[in-house]
Amino acid sequence: MYSNTQTTSFQYDILPTFPVQGKLSNSYHELVDHLIEHDIHCIDGFVGVNWEIPVAQIQQEFVKRGLTVRFVSMETAFLPESSIQEKVAPYLGGNDPLFGKKVPLQLAAYFDTVKLAAFEEILNNTAANEYVIFYGPGAALLDNSSKVMYIDLPKNVLIQRMRAGQAWNLACAKQTNQKELYKRYYFVDWELLNRHKRTILSRVEILADQLSLENLPWISGNDLKETLHAMSENYFRVRPTFEPGVWGGQWMKEHLTGIDQQAKNYAWSFEMIVPENGILLESNGQVLEISFDQLMFQESSNILGTAQPRFDVEFPIRFNFLDTFDGDNLSIQCHPSPSYAKTEFGENFTQDESYYIVDRKGDAQVYLGFQEDIDADQFRTVLEQSFHTGEPIAIDKYVQKFDSQKHQLYLIPHGTVHSSGTNNLVLEISATPYNYTFKMYDWVRPDLDGKPRPLNIDRAFSNLNFNRKGDVVKNTLLSQPQIDVLDTQSIKVHLPTHEDHFYDVFRYEFEDEVRIETKGQCHIMMLVEGEAVELTTANGMKRIFHYAETFAVPAAAKSYSLRNLGASQAKVIQSFVKDSKC
Repeated sequence: MYSNTQTTSFQYDILPTFPVQGKLSNSYHELVDHLIEHDIHCIDGFVGVNWEIPVAQIQQEFVKRGLTVRFVSMETAFLPESSIQEKVAPYLGGNDPLFGKKVPLQLAAYFDTVKLAAFEEILNNTAANEYVIFYGPGAALLDNSSKVMYIDLPKNVLIQRMRAGQAWNLACAKQTNQKELYKRYYFVDWELLNRHKRTILSRVEILADQLSLENLPWISGNDLKETLHAMSENYFRVRPTFEPGVWGGQWMKEHLTGIDQQAKNYAWSFEMIVPENGILLESNGQVLEISFDQLMFQESSNILGTAQPRFDVEFPIRFNFLDTFDGDNLSIQCHPSPSYAKTEFGENFTQDESYYIVDRKGDAQVYLGFQEDIDADQFRTVLEQSFHTGEPIAIDKYVQKFDSQKHQLYLIPHGTVHSSGTNNLVLEISATPYNYTFKMYDWVRPDLDGKPRPLNIDRAFSNLNFNRKGDVVKNTLLSQPQIDVLDTQSIKVHLPTHEDHFYDVFRYEFEDEVRIETKGQCHIMMLVEGEAVELTTANGMKRIFHYAETFAVPAAAKSYSLRNLGASQAKVIQSFVKDSKC
């Protein structure tokens, strides 16, 4: 039986944890004991890690033992920055401020082979009275069989350090353009380092987390493996992150317990976005964060079930909030076709979306599809004129809008013009890629930094589907619920998605309890009405999830129950990959 912890309060938890199957440590003394016991001489890690602190602390522990230790930084073996820049330049998108293409290179391409060979010679011929440690991204390349330590860094913490001028791109000098930094992280650094991490994960004897500069919690490789396996057969919830935006609203500030109240607004909550979210592990008050991709690298078959052959280690579905309560409209936008996403950006699938309205007020609306009499050339002309002159557009002349309805699902397959109007809380259920929004019109407003937001009119018109207009929108993009009565206290509502969507959406409504089989699929869920539900998996693990919290039950869990803990009816949204597309 798996060890188990749970919470009992009916509040949104911004720091959800999963119980470690073993233990965590925050002791450098124990860490160095483990390094020596397992003869570990390579400490690898992610971009943005502040290496000075752990190196100094580890050195102190060696000194206490009367041992001599020599540290060698892997960055001294990097190729010249100009050589690296030449390798990655084709993937940086040139002058495009937002988009590049995912790099196919391996991390080894960043290194001087002669210097690596010299490091390997040192590693293999260490003096008996000296302990040598190579540290930094790529350290595990020096020996493809020995155990290693790995220091990870949550991606949202990396972004915070970047914004504070404390982190830069891998093997690059300090930079100041944050859009360029982020673009290179997304298309180059994360691709290289995630690929490297996947390759060496089975060799990781110590996994540490530098979420905080003051502490370095760590877990043994075996305990990490057992914890990920337990997660893959029961449930997981990632640590959500929140971002302000020019159109952001106030709903999340008012409803989500523990969220920072100092922000002007919150535009997004990344409830489950694999490329950036992490998972918190807990043991006896100690907490360590791992990147979501580590779970997928080890347990993708258990997580995705019948969908795994199609998606490999890519988690296919994301949930996130768009908050425009007392805020503003999103930009008028669309997303790329699958072929465009593959050719232009290197993505294996595209950003097919849907809007589920969790809450709304007043005259809230959703922009969706074109007017029947749309003229593509005229529309492009007015968009370009507005971009150059700063004059607003009567967008209703070209784009339809619908009164938003609570619990309605609006379908946004690729190429569909769309936007959320003000006073909506949208649960965006989508394919995982999240960076490819082609803005055509942004209400002639500046971004939070006072500068114009970049528009992508050319890219949009390479992807817009002008057949989605008039009654076609009403007939094909407004999901029509289909109700299945389960018993006297519960129903299952199918919210059919578009034929272009590879995922499906259901809603369970129940007074007491429902029992559900995974049928070989990973179920991503959110309580969208009610106070809290208690999940019980077939393995006996229990966890309480509160209103507006996203959680997932992997395919390998096989079955589970949800028990309503609130005074009113519970409504739980569920999404998973359609069987016909696997």
